[in-house]
Amino acid sequence: MLFFTQCFGAVLDLINLRFQHCQAKRVFSSAGQLVCVVNPTQNLKNVSEKCEVPEDSSPQTTRHHSHHEMVYDPQLTSCTCPLYACKWEGHLEVVVSHLTQAHRISILQGTEIVFLATDMHFPAPVDWLVTHSCLDHHFLLVLRKQEKYQGYPQFFATMLMIGTPAQAENFNYKLELHRNRRRLTWESTPRSVLDCVDSIIADGDCLVLNASLAQLFSDNGSLAIGIAITGSKLCAVESEM
Repeated sequence: MLFFTQCFGAVLDLINLRFQHCQAKRVFSSAGQLVCVVNPTQNLKNVSEKCEVPEDSSPQTTRHHSHHEMVYDPQLTSCTCPLYACKWEGHLEVVVSHLTQAHRISILQGTEIVFLATDMHFPAPVDWLVTHSCLDHHFLLVLRKQEKYQGYPQFFATMLMIGTPAQAENFNYKLELHRNRRRLTWESTPRSVLDCVDSIIADGDCLVLNASLAQLFSDNGSLAIGIAITGSKLCAVESEM
């Protein structure tokens, strides 16, 4: 009986997942867009520790000068999964493999995808994450729910490029919410993963939704966000040359 109950529950989960997938495809006009269903990651570490530089620097992150002072490597980044209790550090070239192997974050291919965040009712802080591969680069979409004031949650969505700030300037991204004849669009330049997500949110350099606005665009507890990434005009001119 227990086995039957577990199997029946798994079938219901699959049906619900498929239902959400079809809903997102109906919301966005392009039927060919890839829909990625993303489950939330709840807070697993102290928020105040996220932007701190580790006290103990490994040999990979530092180099010795004449006076033996330790200098932090600016190309080194901490784990870009903001709410994971992960002490990993590494260079930009290995960030993607860390995300996929250690945290099992999916990589989606294509310049346009639909990001479907489930369980919007989860208590803050909570994150939804997905890696986006296109235009020969990788990007990380972070949707965060956190309280601005106690009892007043907000949603923040931003795109990070897994590269340097100079590389990130060569791209633009668009986030679009569309439901019941309403459309909300945010367009900007992605930030580098070398930046701290907390700082990006504090600067307001991201899409910000209050709880009522998020509810307006959500459907059955899920929020569908259309994502499109393009190269900037400068990047296009350089490729032609």
